[in-house]
Amino acid sequence: MQEILERYINYLEAERNVSPYTVRNYTSDLLGNYARGSGKGFFQFLRHKQIDSLEQVDKHTLREYIAWLMAQGVVKTSIARKLSAIRSFYRYLLREELLSANPLEKASSPKLDKRLPSFLTREEIERLLEAPNLSKSVGQRNRALLELLYASGMRVSELVSLNIGHFDLDSREVRVRGKGAKERIVLMGKPAAGALDAYLKQGRLELLGDRKNQALFLNRYGERLTERMVQKILDKYAAKVGIEKKVHPHTLRHTFATHLLDGGADLRVVQELLGHANLSSTQIYTHVTKSQARKVYLSAHPMAKQEDNEPENK
Repeated sequence: MQEILERYINYLEAERNVSPYTVRNYTSDLLGNYARGSGKGFFQFLRHKQIDSLEQVDKHTLREYIAWLMAQGVVKTSIARKLSAIRSFYRYLLREELLSANPLEKASSPKLDKRLPSFLTREEIERLLEAPNLSKSVGQRNRALLELLYASGMRVSELVSLNIGHFDLDSREVRVRGKGAKERIVLMGKPAAGALDAYLKQGRLELLGDRKNQALFLNRYGERLTERMVQKILDKYAAKVGIEKKVHPHTLRHTFATHLLDGGADLRVVQELLGHANLSSTQIYTHVTKSQARKVYLSAHPMAKQEDNEPENK
């Protein structure tokens, strides 16, 4: 099974061209990670059940695996992700004719609780964007990446993959490679373009030194910034400006979408900017604030436009 898994990982990297982050997650979900407590990977469970052949796996095995994960306190979202990795793996086995049928095709996943995405208020995002010290090269870099995350709604994997030449400051457009290696154009406003221009003219040059690197965002050693480092940057500034909620890079993506829709943007435009394949993925952001919903209602509904002091018809 180990050999088959390695071939599957090579398939993900070479043919499906998925991101390193996805490859890492799929590998962890299938193999498990003992470094983070007791093993919870699918193959670890199979060894636990003394199942040594993939042909022995059926929908009952999957149900037992779910129960095993729940007994260890694994949350439903993590279970759903693991099942997605398993299903993808079995589709590969069918594709390569290593199995004649998919025993997991009709197996159901646990029903997930619907959760609204966490986002920052306008006051919170303004405090966060103002946090970096612009007198330092890393501060200029951090201001540029924070502005760009919020202005464009791009994923952190897309941000750290940006190179010089992937953007145009005049048109304020950025070309990003999203999930499934699909390219799309995202936009940025003047503040993000200004912060990026300042970083390119000074901060990046200082971080790069005499080295050669096409990556847009660099660390102190002139190397490409990692996703983990972006999270540390957010943790630092969120604590500095007193934002008590946990701020992830995806929080800024949620904030981007929420603020656009709050301002009256069309849902399909937001879908395009986010790079969502399905509109249903974008609809979760339609949780506009009550004040904004009231404002739209009062300005749009013909009967609501009447003055409050207009006498009623009797």
